Amino acid sequence: MKIGLFFGTYNPIHVGHLIIANHLAEHSDLDQIWLVVTPQSPHKTKQSLLDNHQRLELVFRATKDYPKLAPSAIEFNLPQPNYTVRTLAYLEEKHPENQFALIMGEDNLRSLPKWKNAEVIMGNYPIYVYPRKMNPSSSSASFSSETSNLHRCSDYRSVVHLYSSADKRRKKHKSLTAYGGLELYR
Repeated sequence: MKIGLFFGTYNPIHVGHLIIANHLAEHSDLDQIWLVVTPQSPHKTKQSLLDNHQRLELVFRATKDYPKLAPSAIEFNLPQPNYTVRTLAYLEEKHPENQFALIMGEDNLRSLPKWKNAEVIMGNYPIYVYPRKMNPSSSSASFSSETSNLHRCSDYRSVVHLYSSADKRRKKHKSLTAYGGLELYR
């Protein structure tokens, strides 16, 4: 089975995450999408995060009606801060029957060369990249020569304008919308 790993702190999960995950589940060669709740990203402070299990519960509630989407707490028992390369090694050891791929925003792709063991990730795992609001000059086109595992995901862009969870909190939107039994920022 080919599983797309959509890592995030999901603080909170929002409709943009669900649109990306569902789009890839329905329109790519991925059989399942695991929304991996990251307890401690090397790039974020722990004090700004909701409790790990609260975030996992929100992801569970948001994905429960989507058979190809699944919440994952796989990183909860791994050393922190969590590094993607460690999680991938652990998953390959525990689930050798599966092939794993990464799902990430274009902004994360730009910083990927600075990640722990980035060359292992880029050389061994398919990477599905979705567009984010960013400067066109900072495109990830240069990565196409470094890895043949890059997959562009852009045909849903006209459906929704995607922002990160941090953008949602900073803008302090007053209106909320119900999605999958949750109230999420829009």
